[in-house]
Amino acid sequence: MSIRTLLIGLDGATFSILDPLMDQGVMPFLKSFFAEGARAGLRTIVPPLTPPAWTSLMTGRTPGQHGVFDFFRMDSPVSRHIRFFNSNDVQCETIWSLASAGGLHTTTINFPAMFPPPHISGYVVPGWVPWKQLRLACWPEDLFEKIKAIPGFNQRELAMDIKLEEKATEGISDHAELGPWIELHARREQNLFQVLRHLTEEDPSELTAVLFDGVDKLQHLGWRFLRPEDDRPLTEDWEFHIRELCLNYFRCVDNLLKQMCELAGPEATVLIASDHGFGPTYDVLHINTWLERNGYLAWSEAGESHDTQGALLGVGQVAKHTWLMDWNKTKAFATTPTSNGIYVVVSDGTSPGVPAAEYPVFLKKLSDGLRQIPSLRTGEPLVSEVFTRDEVFQGPHHDAAPDLTLILSDGGLVSILPSKEIVSKRPAVSGSHRPVGIFGARGPAIRRGFIANELSILDIAPTVLYSLGLPLPEELQGRLPVEVYRDAVLKEHPVRKAAAGTSGPGSPASSAPVPAELEDEETVLERLRELGYIE
Repeated sequence: MSIRTLLIGLDGATFSILDPLMDQGVMPFLKSFFAEGARAGLRTIVPPLTPPAWTSLMTGRTPGQHGVFDFFRMDSPVSRHIRFFNSNDVQCETIWSLASAGGLHTTTINFPAMFPPPHISGYVVPGWVPWKQLRLACWPEDLFEKIKAIPGFNQRELAMDIKLEEKATEGISDHAELGPWIELHARREQNLFQVLRHLTEEDPSELTAVLFDGVDKLQHLGWRFLRPEDDRPLTEDWEFHIRELCLNYFRCVDNLLKQMCELAGPEATVLIASDHGFGPTYDVLHINTWLERNGYLAWSEAGESHDTQGALLGVGQVAKHTWLMDWNKTKAFATTPTSNGIYVVVSDGTSPGVPAAEYPVFLKKLSDGLRQIPSLRTGEPLVSEVFTRDEVFQGPHHDAAPDLTLILSDGGLVSILPSKEIVSKRPAVSGSHRPVGIFGARGPAIRRGFIANELSILDIAPTVLYSLGLPLPEELQGRLPVEVYRDAVLKEHPVRKAAAGTSGPGSPASSAPVPAELEDEETVLERLRELGYIE
């Protein structure tokens, strides 16, 4: 057995950062990779957010079809309890389960929505799992014992630390912390590679995939060091030092890309993709404050006196946030800063909220008002687009989506915290998500030096399946980008289709995740503490 397809995820990668780094000699291997293969911009889904975007890449389906909309979700449309998303929320087949059903072996490392781990044929080391739970999270059950024997293996650095994740979006106030934080992410990517190399040398998989997510983290906090032209020139010694650490991180990633391609061998198809792009963000919209000022939301006494401890967006406050509102007076609210989503409280005729008959008019009134909020920096509308869930979340899981999803003109995340201001200026320019990421492909089947028109993130799943010689389920919403393939390859290996309904949840092709309710009770409690849901 050998690697047929190597899928490399670079979370948040954007050509606006990578192209200059390639031209400056920081990433020579990546430059040669694109020269020897194909590249394109990769448009993501709405919202351009890690969990729904990677899930769309893994499934070839939009959030309304696969059921993942955010890092967090409410238990039901009428619930006020918020929990972290998990693999049980993914409601359709993935490339992992389809490959397994096709008789192929898969190794997947550090991808989200993989805990509890699906029981695929192969290996799962999930991403977005607290480090204390990594043993439970791996599949097969003895996998952790195998990988912990790898020289230099560091469980704490390999998995997630929720406090570090919060820093990526909330910021680091002391620049002395920033250098060690950047170096940690370089070590973490090396740890991930060591796991991939060990498993490949011991038991290679036809589909092998790894996700490096430090790219996203560094761009959130380090945007002004990577692109000072978007803020102000660097002048202090410490600023130049931080920039050099950022460049070293990307040198590290470039070297790991080279080693992984060598490990895969010349006959493998190598795909590189990001879940979204990136750009600078300057303003913070305090969305619940705007809703409060316009009479749509009311805080409880606890909410009005709530100490946010210097938080900007409220990432660490999510689990407690809905309990700080007065639900007798609230008609619309935002529960999380990550989805930029607003939920509307619809009355059943006896409860408080918006009467169902008035819902469409209420949505329009909200949307029109939101579009009038000015940016502090430009004076132009800060909210560039407002999507209803009917517009972007069509599918069987439509009801779990926010009623409105906002796109800010600078790509920023909203704050859910009470504030004295509706819009505030960030202490320093940060990086935030943009809708167009990157795609790259190289291998014997791929055209050389080809620049394709923009692709969709939904096109990655059919590309992976085709590269493995598997049929493409008719349920996929993406397409195979035939333009990146050599004509002779397509003629010799025509696209095969799988009839609708032959690979849905519950079919023999489905993975078999461990039900969350079967986890040990103490383990669940510890996991909730790690995620900040309970004290």
